[in-house]
Amino acid sequence: MSKAHLGHVARKRFGQNFLHDEQVIADIVSAIRPVDGENLVEIGPGLGALTEPVCEQVSKLTVVELDRDLATRLRSHPFIRDKLNIVESDALKYDFAQLAQDKPLRIFGNLPYNISTPLMFHLFSFSTLVQDMHFMLQKEVVNRLAAEPGHKNYGRLSVMAQYYCQVVPVLEVPPHAFQPPPKVDSAVVRLLPHAAPPVEVQNKKTLDQVCAIAFNQRRKTIRNSLKELLSEADIEAVGINPAARAETLSLQDFANLANKTES
Repeated sequence: MSKAHLGHVARKRFGQNFLHDEQVIADIVSAIRPVDGENLVEIGPGLGALTEPVCEQVSKLTVVELDRDLATRLRSHPFIRDKLNIVESDALKYDFAQLAQDKPLRIFGNLPYNISTPLMFHLFSFSTLVQDMHFMLQKEVVNRLAAEPGHKNYGRLSVMAQYYCQVVPVLEVPPHAFQPPPKVDSAVVRLLPHAAPPVEVQNKKTLDQVCAIAFNQRRKTIRNSLKELLSEADIEAVGINPAARAETLSLQDFANLANKTES
């Protein structure tokens, strides 16, 4: 099957799969609900599947694109080029605070699946500047973002995403909606940053560290996986059974463990 779409060959190193299903595109734009005057930012505009219909509704859109050929293509787009602020950059390294100015960011995009999880963590660091985010992701990643304690998909990404945002799955998208079709199902998720954190955490990096260590050895008890950070007595002191495993602990539990690590 050809990997070319609209004259551009999808590049594996950039994780490119171009959305072309008109109904899916319309459903995503409807979920985003772009309003003129808002600070809209698209990550990975690609061939403009979402860019074009969003630009029909607004007079300005910032796009962050790593692929030089695609950025050049957008600069010469016959209909929307004057509406675009094109940032040629790697979204994984980009300082999104530069775009915030006096308006909160509304970020959206069909994200490359090979960088989606690290990109989520990068974007969480700007959550206080963001109104909302809408992303096309691998369905499995959306399931992990939304998973609750006790579920097989529950992990570090679940805990950290839910610390920063309310997670709302929006719609599922089949492989044939893309060119070339990916080998996995996809889904769109809405992330709404909390106005105030749902739990009190003294150090966000410590929370992430505790989650990373605990879930890296998820079959181990908390007593064993966190023994370099906390004693059994420390764990009991915050009301957690040291024999519990990471996937059974709530966001509040992880916050308590992180705060105990800091004390």
